[in-house]
Amino acid sequence: MSFLDSLLGGQGQQAGAGSMIGVAGQLLQQAGGVQGLTSMLQQHGLGDAVQSWVGTGANQAVSSDQLGQALQNGGMGSIVQEAASKMGVDPSVVLNGLSQVLPHAVDHLTPDGQAPAAGQGGGFNFGMLEGLAGKLMGGQA
Repeated sequence: MSFLDSLLGGQGQQAGAGSMIGVAGQLLQQAGGVQGLTSMLQQHGLGDAVQSWVGTGANQAVSSDQLGQALQNGGMGSIVQEAASKMGVDPSVVLNGLSQVLPHAVDHLTPDGQAPAAGQGGGFNFGMLEGLAGKLMGGQA
């Protein structure tokens, strides 16, 4: 059983790493890229954690409740709701998965310790997350 399968309480078939990375990708796309998402999360209470994800040190953990509150306050709660509905799981399962995947996704997309500015590759495409699912599922995260 992979890291994310165990994390999701055996619901990995419905809400596995690929699905969570897809939801993280939707959040990034909706926010206008890494810069937009990190700014929104920082404005809604996750400043220190987000800085650790972008920086080159260890990623600070966030709880699913903290992430859910920040996303809801930032106007992105509907993405979580839609993903949960599509996967046939409770939104808390999606938030739990995202609280584990999103720090790695942001870290993966900011290898130099900085979020790219909007005019400098700050836009987002799903290809940017290639390799992250394999890294997470392989337990090398």
